[in-house]
Amino acid sequence: MNLNLNDKYFLVIGATRGFGRAIAEALIEEGAKVIAVARTAEKLEELKAMAPGQVEIIATDVTIPLEQERMLNFVGNFDITGAVINAGGPPAKSVLETKLIDWDNAYKNLIRWKIRISKKLAIRFMSLGYGRMLFIESVSVKQPLDNMALSNAFRVAMVGYVKSLSREVAAKGLTMNVLAPGYHDTGALDRVVKKKAYIRKTPPKDAKKGLIEETLTGKLGDPKQFASLALWLLSEHSGNITGQTISVDGGMTKGLFG
Repeated sequence: MNLNLNDKYFLVIGATRGFGRAIAEALIEEGAKVIAVARTAEKLEELKAMAPGQVEIIATDVTIPLEQERMLNFVGNFDITGAVINAGGPPAKSVLETKLIDWDNAYKNLIRWKIRISKKLAIRFMSLGYGRMLFIESVSVKQPLDNMALSNAFRVAMVGYVKSLSREVAAKGLTMNVLAPGYHDTGALDRVVKKKAYIRKTPPKDAKKGLIEETLTGKLGDPKQFASLALWLLSEHSGNITGQTISVDGGMTKGLFG
């Protein structure tokens, strides 16, 4: 299938690690042009070196309002057709381990910036009559994860936000969807493994094995396979899919609508 992404611009936030990096690289392979956003300039330069003519970069912290404006102004120089709203997760803690400052920080890092940026992008996409917006959250929106209280709470809030906004903008040619990954072979899994190992007083390799055993496939997810689904949702072929939250979890979610 030809996704028709060649020479189209896509914004990818959190583009230097994990799912963001996998999606950015997949877009490059499809001939798309990527506006890559992350905090670390050196990592962004590494990504740009892969395909200098296809990658524009901006090093910034999107949780800071002034930096959000700087990024949005930069993006305004390009006719983007899609955006990936993505960033790292909160610390692995149980509810009783958390302090109020943890909840304040999680709101800032998991919700506030996403709402501000996505609303502004949505207005722009609607003016163009076309746009694809994809949010990378977590399988915790379908099935709570032990010792991930902050993620369990705030990522569900993002799903409610995306569903609400998708209903307001669909008639204007904009789709908005959520991907909810389970355990994948990315650096973000380390904090979950370390927490599980600490609680069970087992070596990290045994803790990791326990996470894998929670899946039906018996393996960690491949970020490249995850990216292939993301690209389809970012393409013109996904025009009738909006307001959806799709699990990519190796079958670990036990609910009927997992």
